[in-house]
Amino acid sequence: MSRIPPHIIDEIMQTSRIEEVIGEFVHLKRAGSNLKGLSPFTDEKTPSFVVSPAKQIFKCFSTGKGGSVVTFLMEKEHYSYPEALKWLANKYNITLPEEREPTAEELAQITEKESLYIINEFARNHFVERMHETDEGKAIGLNYFIERGFRKDIIEKFQLGYCLEKGNDFTENALKKGYKLEYLEKIGLVKSKDDRHFDFFRGRVMFPIHSVSGRVLGFGGRTLLADKKIAKYFNSPESVIYNKSEILYGLYYAKGDIVKYDNCYLVEGYTDVISMHQAGIINVVSSSGTSLTHGQIKLIRRYTQNVTILYDGDAAGIKASFRGIDLLLEEGLNVRVVLFPDGDDPDSYSKKVSNEELNQYIKSHMKDFVSFKAEILLGENGGQDPIQRAKLIHDIVHSISLIPDEISRTVYSQEISKRFEIDINIIHQELFKLRKNQLAKQQSLPTQKESLEPEIPSYESATTEKQNTQTPDNKQHFISLDHAEYDLIRILVKYGVLAVEIEITNEFQQKTKIETSVTELVCAEIHKDQMYFENAVFQRLFNEVNESLNQEKRFLKASHFLKSTDIEIVKLVSDIENEPYELSHNWLKEKNIETNYEIDKLSDAVLTSIYHFKMSRIIKRIYEIQSELANLNAANDDEFATMSLLLMEQVKLEQVKSVLSKALGRTIL
Repeated sequence: MSRIPPHIIDEIMQTSRIEEVIGEFVHLKRAGSNLKGLSPFTDEKTPSFVVSPAKQIFKCFSTGKGGSVVTFLMEKEHYSYPEALKWLANKYNITLPEEREPTAEELAQITEKESLYIINEFARNHFVERMHETDEGKAIGLNYFIERGFRKDIIEKFQLGYCLEKGNDFTENALKKGYKLEYLEKIGLVKSKDDRHFDFFRGRVMFPIHSVSGRVLGFGGRTLLADKKIAKYFNSPESVIYNKSEILYGLYYAKGDIVKYDNCYLVEGYTDVISMHQAGIINVVSSSGTSLTHGQIKLIRRYTQNVTILYDGDAAGIKASFRGIDLLLEEGLNVRVVLFPDGDDPDSYSKKVSNEELNQYIKSHMKDFVSFKAEILLGENGGQDPIQRAKLIHDIVHSISLIPDEISRTVYSQEISKRFEIDINIIHQELFKLRKNQLAKQQSLPTQKESLEPEIPSYESATTEKQNTQTPDNKQHFISLDHAEYDLIRILVKYGVLAVEIEITNEFQQKTKIETSVTELVCAEIHKDQMYFENAVFQRLFNEVNESLNQEKRFLKASHFLKSTDIEIVKLVSDIENEPYELSHNWLKEKNIETNYEIDKLSDAVLTSIYHFKMSRIIKRIYEIQSELANLNAANDDEFATMSLLLMEQVKLEQVKSVLSKALGRTIL
């Protein structure tokens, strides 16, 4: 399904009830006209998660997340926009038409993929049944897991199983069920030699590998023989449904807690994941014994920016895995490391101590990657060898150079400077050189950074019209540009379709009252002074409002934006719509106390918001001019000319500032 038609999206949004959908994930209780519950995104004891059935939006005040029913599914289940719509369509029995018939090749691919999924599910059930229902399975497979210290509920949770030693037990059963030999071989469960067909995983305990949504993609099989000539683990081969470089073992079970605790523990093997679960630590995944890949890291990044690597005490293995740390840093993740005692890994150590002791050990031994690398690489000679120290510093600086965020790079640079007593400027020079080389290796980049600043706006349109406009005497303090932009967008979203009456002065100084919409007034004022919103989300929303007004003569309501595919706009509008407090209707009914609402003085509120927006832009530009003037030399002819132009611009801006200040009822000292 490549695209869902707009009228079907409207039907899905109108049919879906946000309180019903979120009620499947969160226990909600009535709180006035809203519903309240514990946040599904974080660990909290006091409910801060609010659902508004009337507005069909949610807001999590602990994390700041908010939006529509579609946004919730995207945040909670990490669905894409189409996947969230499809989930809702299935829930409410809404048919999603295909835009075109799939080709024969596409049908064949779909059939193959679904067949492989079905075979894997059959194989999982077969291996589980063989382990629990046969003498060999119980004596060898089940006994192995029990001896490893796994509880029955954990064995069942991870759907662990056993493939009988008999060479073709699974193959015979799968063929009897009618599964194609071609697919059985393609998915790696069956091997063929001449006319013989036999089970690939025979005599091994089985670890099903799940997708994020819980479908079985493949298997890991561990031999129970001590023969060193036999590989300890076999994994399913690559197929159309199994790409090991983009799969993390245990993510299906861990994703909820990774989001909840905003941290992902990364371990090496299957049993490490299972043992951590048994110890009560759920937000843990494994790269399944393979080197960490970009695909796996991007998968983690869907759920959190924070990764804690749990290493065993094998120093040689740790040094070999430093590349994984660099890959994590390169993808912008925050990396911490925990080293278990020599001879222990997460699996073995968790069996030696209580759950509380395990948690305490992890917390107390957690290090940033700089400290970790330094301890490992300098530990061999105590850091006395200057050549080794220089090599280590180069190695750590190289790792830092991979971090995309400049602030993070700066913080780590200061840490290195302090730790190794090196001039911070030397580190910065090395970082600059490394970053320059890295950028040069990437795809061609522009040699000069394009300016994102617009041309200097024209403020000549500030006329006496503004001086004579009536505005309320509120918000006397200076409002920052961020707040001014938000307030104007808030006015546009909440009241854009409503009409207001404003007073204007014509060229003959005659005052006239006219009626216009909030949308038309805001758009006209923005365009008149060639202004724009610095916040990219605000600007996108304004562009959509303006385009609808100019091309379709249509005013957009808040409900329109809640259906947007732009999730940032959905969150913004839901934040605007979701007031955290409500005024009780009893104030007027029982106590005879009138309350002032913004909508009761809408004209004043709209004009005040517009003026604050313009005032904030002007003040920002004046500060920029003053900064530029401070760096100019009047003795230089060219710089003197630039200085003159800047001073002329500042004078004009100060005049406009004075006009706006009078309109806002301020006194400029």
